Amino acid sequence: MSLLSKSIISLAYRCALISTILAIGSGCQKQELKPRQPIAFSHKIHAGQYQMSCQYCHSGARRGKAAMIPSVQTCMGCHQLVAATKPEVQKIRAAWDQKKPIRWTKVNVVPDFVYFNHQPHIIKDIPCQKCHGEIQTMSEATPPFKLANMSYCVDCHRENKASIDCWTCHR
Repeated sequence: MSLLSKSIISLAYRCALISTILAIGSGCQKQELKPRQPIAFSHKIHAGQYQMSCQYCHSGARRGKAAMIPSVQTCMGCHQLVAATKPEVQKIRAAWDQKKPIRWTKVNVVPDFVYFNHQPHIIKDIPCQKCHGEIQTMSEATPPFKLANMSYCVDCHRENKASIDCWTCHR
């Protein structure tokens, strides 16, 4: 193989390596903690200004594992009259009229190998803000932290004298 061929191959490998590093690096920089929602819902208005209980919209939290995203019917319970002419509320109205659910994007995501149940936390009167942050101040829901490891949860379980047995969260 000639010196020119070796130089071209070496240059190609370097370009491929640099391209790969740039692609991975730029992908990491573009990740957002908060997902884009189909409707600009403000927890700051609902839970903050109007002091609505989290469980009014997320009624599944007191009944079982998942807090649940509110149905269009729940939203329309108030918004048939309240702020009915606002553009974002009109999107809710359109979903209601078309009998289609709103495709909200999940904000708080735990890994598949983690079992989490809201109900025991609600029964113990642990405020939603303990895990979800000061949600009543957020225009857009944003996770307060990423669950990169389980230390946050284990520390909270210890503080509240809850089980730290592995089976509690890993079933």
